[in-house]
Amino acid sequence: MSTSPKLVKQMIRDGMEDLTRSERQLADTLLQDYPMAGLRSVTRLAQAAKVSTPTVIRMARKLGFDGFPDMQESLRNELSEQIKKPTSKHDLWHAQSEDSHSLNTFAQAVISNLRHTLERLDASVFDDVAALLADTGKPAYLVGGRITRSNADYMFNHLQIIRPNVTHLSHSPNVWPQYLLDMDGNAVLIIFDIRRYESDLHKLARLAADRGTTIVLFTDQWGSPISKVADFCFNALVEAPSNWDSTISIMLLIEALIAKVQGTRGTDSKDRIEELESMFSATKLFRNFN
Repeated sequence: MSTSPKLVKQMIRDGMEDLTRSERQLADTLLQDYPMAGLRSVTRLAQAAKVSTPTVIRMARKLGFDGFPDMQESLRNELSEQIKKPTSKHDLWHAQSEDSHSLNTFAQAVISNLRHTLERLDASVFDDVAALLADTGKPAYLVGGRITRSNADYMFNHLQIIRPNVTHLSHSPNVWPQYLLDMDGNAVLIIFDIRRYESDLHKLARLAADRGTTIVLFTDQWGSPISKVADFCFNALVEAPSNWDSTISIMLLIEALIAKVQGTRGTDSKDRIEELESMFSATKLFRNFN
């Protein structure tokens, strides 16, 4: 069985250029309904993709698997990891840990997440998103889920300092239609959604996409369903020896983007920050302890 740390869909995307026309047709079918399409029988998958059964087997081997059953086993493992209950996840990490202190165990997991996140990152996507966020003519909206709300709030707090036209959506989905009124083909909606993916965020993304809004998604290694409508997607590894997933890899991407946007805006960003500091001084909102 393949021991690659990559997800099957990432292996498909990485190897797309080496696939034949029929294999690419099969790859498209797999990615459109991932991972469920790959859990069908080889015959049903071939029929859905309108290719031959040998094409399915050949592509699985081309991706590095022993055959189609081997690829299916990887897909099942991915699905199992995606839906794993928080308590069982913690128990598994605990069982796998050695005598190392829990702090070291957690740090090692996070460092591994950071490394693999960067390995998967497409630098051109990073640069394109940074350019979008540096363009003040494009209103930026941010929203996160139950766990990732803090990530959205952090990014919002920094973006609104270095550029205007930034909005953090309310925590209540009931008022999201009011924000959608102002979203159009010129707007950018930044969404944070990791597993257990939130249906309200998915609905928001679909409605915004229908209005032509550019969708930027921060998600985990498995990929939120929002990936299907997102224009740009950052997949960060989130597994950690805890009942909860770690968003440190997502924070790395956020801070790197903020630095890139600030650098791109140059003196405009500097002038804006200096003006803000002058306001703090004038209003004495922060006490000077010097």
